[in-house]
Amino acid sequence: MASGKTAGSLTRILGFGFTIALAFGNTIGVGILRLPGEVVAALGDSRATLMTWIIGGGYALLGAVSVAELAAMMPTAGGFYVYSRRAFGPAAGFVIGWNDWMLNCITVAYAAYTAADFLGKFEPVFIGHEQSVALAIVGAFTGLHWMGLKVGSGLQNGISALVGLMLVALAIAGFVATPVASATVSAAPAAPVAFTIGAAVVALRNVIVTYDGWYGAIYMAEETVDPARNVPRSMITCAVLITVLYVLINAGFLHALSVPALAASTLPAADVANMILPHGGAAFVTIVSLLTVLSLINAIFLGTPRILYALGRDGLVPARVTQVREGGTPHVALVSTAIAAAIMIVSGSLKFLVAVAAVLFVLNYVSAYVAVFTLRRREPNTARPFRVVGYPISTALVLIGSVGFLVATVSDDTHSAIAALAMIGLALPIYLWSRRKSTH
Repeated sequence: MASGKTAGSLTRILGFGFTIALAFGNTIGVGILRLPGEVVAALGDSRATLMTWIIGGGYALLGAVSVAELAAMMPTAGGFYVYSRRAFGPAAGFVIGWNDWMLNCITVAYAAYTAADFLGKFEPVFIGHEQSVALAIVGAFTGLHWMGLKVGSGLQNGISALVGLMLVALAIAGFVATPVASATVSAAPAAPVAFTIGAAVVALRNVIVTYDGWYGAIYMAEETVDPARNVPRSMITCAVLITVLYVLINAGFLHALSVPALAASTLPAADVANMILPHGGAAFVTIVSLLTVLSLINAIFLGTPRILYALGRDGLVPARVTQVREGGTPHVALVSTAIAAAIMIVSGSLKFLVAVAAVLFVLNYVSAYVAVFTLRRREPNTARPFRVVGYPISTALVLIGSVGFLVATVSDDTHSAIAALAMIGLALPIYLWSRRKSTH
């Protein structure tokens, strides 16, 4: 260990710029390049489409404002686990921590597999070997983060900046492209659809999933300079920036493509890019897609080990996960996360796990918003460097929206919901076993 640093301690070296990069990298994904077509297909109207993306941004912003109060109140490593433990006790906290850690491991596995697929578009030798390439990607990021926090955070800053610039370029391309007939794009035009409440719900669900990730900085609050100020600012700033970017991208797509053509497109970003770069548009979008996935993997490798670190520090998992290398990396927690992701990659059930994750991720939101109400009632005099703007209405709105999202998801995929419930149930015996181990 470095001189002057005790075993198990994290290093407070991260500034506001990094927290923005982390939140941005944790949010931006391939969804914004693919899902605009599905959203407009459900709604059949350009104005309704843009309004839905704005509503999704408002949902993210309200969520960020609510979680910001918790982050400023409890600026320690661990994220949603920390808030649930404080509000509901160690058992509920462990369930949320377990849920959050598993979700992130699933995301790493799926993202690595997706990155392997994109690499195959550049080099055919990778085609047919996606599983091996995905494992190699997980191993490579594990090695990078083993080297220390400065390496991982520097990589996040660089990739996030590059992805941001490329997405802005894509949005501009949509506005400068000369609108053409829908027959020139890769997909055949789709027939207009009638607006229904059900279609609006489907569209909004796609949008909300695309906005997920704005809370990325909460996991590393203990390593952030002035976390009570910088972590809340990063979440709110990220939610605003992402909303502006997503609305601009969709407005650009709608300018370049007709509504039917955009609705029928499986990859509208490629269609728009090909209008500007007929011989390089597809490659450009593939590069953007690959970088967004790599940025997501890096962001998760930064934050997820801190969940295990927090659980270990509170005695809910073996204490060895709190060991920290000289460079500031909780290396046992890092390797544990990588191994879990690797097992998921080779399990042969990755698609099923992703479907389960789609049910589980909103539980983090619900737990945090309920925690805001619980702690306001139980600890009214506790210092809150940041307080929810518009409380209680703002937090109530986003809580109702999250519960509605969860109900709709469970209704659409009951099989995955049952599996998600089983995964949550598995956390309880693990918690009881861990508690018994810690008392002997």
